[in-house]
Amino acid sequence: MFASRRGRIVLLLAILVAPVVAARTAAGPDAPTKYLLPPKEIVDAFNVEPLPGSTLSPNKTTLALTYRHGQPGIAELAQPVLRIAGSRVNPKTYGPHRTSLIYAITMKRLADGGELKVAVPPQANLSNVKFSPDGAHLSFLNTKENGIELWIADTASGAAKAVTGADRINETTGDPCDWLKDNTTIVCNLVPTGRGPAPVAPAVPSGPNVQENEGKPSPAATYEDMIKDAHDEDLFEYYFTSQLTAINIATGAKTPMGRHAIIASVSPSPDNAYFLVTSVKRPFSHLIPMNGFPEDVEIWDRKGAVARKIADRPSREGTTLTGVEPGPRGYHWRADQPASLIWTEALDGGDLKNKVPFRDKVVAVTAPFTAQPTEIAKTEWRFGGISFTDKGVALLSESDRATRHVRTWIIEPGAEPRKLWDRRQDSAYDNPGTPMTRRDSGDGRGGGGGRGGGGGGPIMQAGDYIFLTGSGSSPEGDRPFLDRLNLKTLQTERVFRSASGAYETVVAPLDDNMNRFLTRYESQTEPPNYYTRNRDSASSKKAVTSFVDPQPQFRGVEHHLITYKRKDGVTLSATLYTPPGYKKGDKLPVIMWAYPREFGDPDSASQVTGSADHFTIVNGYSHLFLLLSGYAVLDNPTMPIVGPGETANDHYVEQLVASAEAAIDKVVEMGVGDRDHIGVGGHSYGAFMTANLLAHSRLFRAGFAESGAYNRSLTPFGFQSERRTFWEVPDLYAKMSPFWFASQIKDPILLMHGEADDNSGTFPIQSERLYMALKGFGATVRYVTLPFEAHGYAARETLLHVLAERINWFDKYVKNAPPRTTTEAAR
Repeated sequence: MFASRRGRIVLLLAILVAPVVAARTAAGPDAPTKYLLPPKEIVDAFNVEPLPGSTLSPNKTTLALTYRHGQPGIAELAQPVLRIAGSRVNPKTYGPHRTSLIYAITMKRLADGGELKVAVPPQANLSNVKFSPDGAHLSFLNTKENGIELWIADTASGAAKAVTGADRINETTGDPCDWLKDNTTIVCNLVPTGRGPAPVAPAVPSGPNVQENEGKPSPAATYEDMIKDAHDEDLFEYYFTSQLTAINIATGAKTPMGRHAIIASVSPSPDNAYFLVTSVKRPFSHLIPMNGFPEDVEIWDRKGAVARKIADRPSREGTTLTGVEPGPRGYHWRADQPASLIWTEALDGGDLKNKVPFRDKVVAVTAPFTAQPTEIAKTEWRFGGISFTDKGVALLSESDRATRHVRTWIIEPGAEPRKLWDRRQDSAYDNPGTPMTRRDSGDGRGGGGGRGGGGGGPIMQAGDYIFLTGSGSSPEGDRPFLDRLNLKTLQTERVFRSASGAYETVVAPLDDNMNRFLTRYESQTEPPNYYTRNRDSASSKKAVTSFVDPQPQFRGVEHHLITYKRKDGVTLSATLYTPPGYKKGDKLPVIMWAYPREFGDPDSASQVTGSADHFTIVNGYSHLFLLLSGYAVLDNPTMPIVGPGETANDHYVEQLVASAEAAIDKVVEMGVGDRDHIGVGGHSYGAFMTANLLAHSRLFRAGFAESGAYNRSLTPFGFQSERRTFWEVPDLYAKMSPFWFASQIKDPILLMHGEADDNSGTFPIQSERLYMALKGFGATVRYVTLPFEAHGYAARETLLHVLAERINWFDKYVKNAPPRTTTEAAR
């Protein structure tokens, strides 16, 4: 009934707004709705294939370039899907409902640029591309109609073969495979053999579905796709259960390890002698996703025998909104030692409201795991993370939510901790960067970490130095950098900084001392490509790839990083795009596309982030396609909501409107637009922003709101960065909810929502109820629901339709809007 009612609403709306749609469809007003197409020049730009992805080999000699199709068809999204325990899987394949769509792989040598194509299977649908530790082989998954295969390629010849045979990979819980350092063994989750058919839902229920609580507080966010009944529990157990298996890539021999289980994560120890295995078990929660279910945390040896049971973790139901689970958490291997497991335990019961001298402690246990855990450190604030250099020096971070500060400490055996950094977490200018790690794993992520809680490779340490990379935010915009930090003196030396007029990031080290490294370079006129550099020579830049401009339609586009002030003195910034052929002084229709963010202090909120030096490539259903229809786009203007501690949202509406006013004033002052032809749009929290701006101002002629949440009483235990509950601040929840102010929305708004939204809090009913409220008050509103689409839209037909809807809507109500009358402006 619900789906059919929604279908009737969409059909009714299609009839009501037939003049808007008629330009794109030949059907009469009484015909069923069809997917629309934007103008040909936009379709042509949309059809461009994405630039290849890349993975660096562990021996740092080769890039694996992965080529993928841009979008699936709506028929693929319409394939069977099991929406359960917060996950979405295809029950025919035991894999994700959406796949990576990689269809080809090319090996690119860094030394001479030589290329070698990998022999992939026919109708390839590839994912999870990884090098073996020595770089001699490449593994990847191939998703077929009825299952997932594991393939192994020889990187020297490009020859490849499937090694799973009649067995199937189980990818229901995520990345299913890990290479071991012998370079001949890969450990994967397989679908158990010899099972019967999947559980069948009873034709007649045996009784009602019951949930109850016996006095224990269990606040939770508003999640989608939860387990609902006993049949769901059986389905979850059936599809998510797997068998951990070691596969010999040379012979194809398979050796089962341990018992069948719902294996949530697996992580080999750095020496590959043990595995950290987390298994989900009953009772399954109906309130929170799988990552909060009860778990066994165990260390297995190579034969699958349990070397030590680390924890029997209960359900995470009841964890406070600003807290953590009260017991052990965050298990991972120390990357600098052969087999030492490290984890964190709350000392405050997991609740920040409890006053204690220390919030957390960090402990470790080492092979053979028979001794009691030893304490490494205690933290005054909430533990943030710990990483070790390959020489055993630890960097430990902690954060304080109330003050929004982050501290990092240097911890060495036998020495007192030394403070390395103490900074505001919101301050982009204060961010020292992220330590570079060893790249010993085949997925290019840093090595030794495994697919579940491994912690990545060790931090590179050369003598007393480690290396840091970051975006380099500054008043002139982002200038990515590479720094060298002396752990003894704590002095920092800048090794590399992106040149002005370009955007170049450090991707990976190419030797153990960071004398050579790989970068990704782009500018407004040069598409992104990979280069090698020598640390001590500015002229050493050498091209590795030569990707060409995929979208010449956008080369006439200009974009500039602009800054301006809000009336309370906060400095704001945005990137202003103008369409091809724009002549300075011409006034254009302008669309502002934004997403608010909370800050703890005005100074951090005022800092400039972003860069005008990116090469413009427009993918998916980006609002930047509007440039090809003659619009200027004010992209990602900062919309800071500022307040200390938990109070930022206390003045959400006032600050939101003030930010929008300042942005419009700047665009008008620059002569790019006028106040009668400016629209606004956003996705998710940006849609929430859009509806609020139309409810509390007349700054915009029309709005476009995608997949938003508009009634915050439907997310009563917090939303976005707000962690106070509805019952603590009911007036705030009301004031921030545009649904409560639907009678004040006087300018046209288009509401769009994926019918299968999977995001916390943004149930489709949010848009449905706002539409009904607006219709009840006689507003100009259009409501479009997208079949089979989740929070982020994916299907080719859908994306082109969204682009057409945007153009039709903004053309009618912004580009061709008549000047406001004095009466309209005053309402």
